[in-house]
Amino acid sequence: MRRSRVLLVTPPPETSATWTGAGSDSEFGALPQQPLKTLVAFYRGEYTRLAWSMVVYVVKASPYWALPLFTANVIDIAANPERHSITELWVNIGLLIVLQLQNIPSHYLYVRLISSSIRRVEKRVRSALFRQMQDLSMTYYAGASGGALQTKALRDAEVLEQLARQVFQEVPGVILTMITVVIVTAFRAPIFLVWFAVAVPLAIALVAMAKRRMTGDNVVFREAVEDLSASVAEMIRMIPVARAHGVEAASLARVEVQLNEVQRAGLRLDATNGLFGGTTWVVFQSFNSLCLLVGGWAAYTHRFGIGVGDVVLFSGYFATLAMAAQSLLNQLPLIGKGLESVRSIREVLESPHVEHNEGKKRVTTVVGRLQLEHVTFVYGDSAAGVHELTLDIEAGQTVAFVGPSGAGKSTLLNLLLGFIRPTSGRILLDGVDMATLDLRSYRRFVATVPQETLLFDGTLRDNILYGVDDADPARFEHALTTARIREFLDDLPAGLDTRVGEHGARLSGGQRQRIAIARALVREPRVLLLDEATSALDSASERHVRDALAALMDGRTSLVVTHRLGTVSDADQIVVLDQGRIVETGTHAQLLGGNGLYARLSQ
Repeated sequence: MRRSRVLLVTPPPETSATWTGAGSDSEFGALPQQPLKTLVAFYRGEYTRLAWSMVVYVVKASPYWALPLFTANVIDIAANPERHSITELWVNIGLLIVLQLQNIPSHYLYVRLISSSIRRVEKRVRSALFRQMQDLSMTYYAGASGGALQTKALRDAEVLEQLARQVFQEVPGVILTMITVVIVTAFRAPIFLVWFAVAVPLAIALVAMAKRRMTGDNVVFREAVEDLSASVAEMIRMIPVARAHGVEAASLARVEVQLNEVQRAGLRLDATNGLFGGTTWVVFQSFNSLCLLVGGWAAYTHRFGIGVGDVVLFSGYFATLAMAAQSLLNQLPLIGKGLESVRSIREVLESPHVEHNEGKKRVTTVVGRLQLEHVTFVYGDSAAGVHELTLDIEAGQTVAFVGPSGAGKSTLLNLLLGFIRPTSGRILLDGVDMATLDLRSYRRFVATVPQETLLFDGTLRDNILYGVDDADPARFEHALTTARIREFLDDLPAGLDTRVGEHGARLSGGQRQRIAIARALVREPRVLLLDEATSALDSASERHVRDALAALMDGRTSLVVTHRLGTVSDADQIVVLDQGRIVETGTHAQLLGGNGLYARLSQ
């Protein structure tokens, strides 16, 4: 029986469409809108450990809270020997030393409890980001910057860890310190609570007036860093082009613009933080001096039962309370910066541009029949796309789609891969609507050979076996032979174990394409998509690759994309597209004799 082929001809990829679906639910569940609540949601499952860490914190921090009290006692004992015995002095000092010594084991335990939770959540957030990046639709990546995504996964996740330390470590410690100070003061001299209640909120209100610009400056700085990251990634990617054309200065100038913007945004943020810090210090030190004055006056005039030791106690406690409040306010810039990173991470985790596969039917076998029934896809409000495409591709066939640039050929490829979904109509795989299938399992039976082969900086063997760790050795050898890999292995220093360099920089274009073919062969696909697989090759390399492709296509449903119409002459049927619609169908000979669009393209 004569094997039928379908050949696909396409221009360079068109702009991807926007696919808007429901937001994704990560392992953290549906995340709330407020960044602080989002942070709390990240820590579900860690609440018990965090609560125990707070209990240990109270124990470990007790010397800090008790020091002013013991100091006041010692001063009172020394100032009034007629009312106190020397034993009281030793008891107070002994208790203070015991409290200080217990800080070693309790601090260690506290760090272990709090850090284990923070580090575990940091890992889970990064893991969730990486998994979400794998689930995001290809339309998302059409408008996303790789550098910005890298920043979110690395820098923002690191800032999230720092934020967690502020929220779960520093802030609770400060609050517990304030509570302890208030309780001790209430027992010793309740009248000083009035002073605390007036002075501390007033000081906080004065300082809060200095922080209004911080939130906006943090947003501007974060966005500037993301833009810089994207520019650096682009510069690195374009280095061969810049070097080839001698335009390194222009490439650097593009990055310099972003560097200057980061510098300006950083200086603006630092200046705001500096003003905030200076204002905070002056305000609290002024109120601390007033507290010392009030305490000294009360002791001097014998008011409220205040003694000399109490002046030291309440002055120290006000300083402690003031520093605790100042510390709490100083955390606000860091918390604001951290919450901005939470927003940044949430942008990815809650992106609506997600390919939803959970709960759908898994594909376990593929025969290879593809049917398009009145398929239409449009890009937003644009008329571009494909319209009312109806086509039946039998298993083992390859039907050719030919047309000018913008005819909809790349859109059709993306539809058949499931990268985008039809606006209307449906696509059937072996008689089953693809909208009901888990597309991840479907793509395990699909292989693509693109115009530019994507390789990672590993060995040649690793690149061929990418994602197929359990490949049969005989199948691997067959792939090497069929793709003509063996023909250049002897020229490589370590054969299959030679590292190919980033993006396969140590290999020629023809060698990279043959690796892509071997990668496809070892997967034993049932559906094959060839996208301009030979267009960038010289004549000699093209002959080798075309021979390998012929072996790869044998017996498979093959959709081949090429601008070289001479390569479609043996296709059984060619479908000509124009402005997203089918305008002609037939064999190569039939279409040439029809004097239509295909004939004009051939000329």
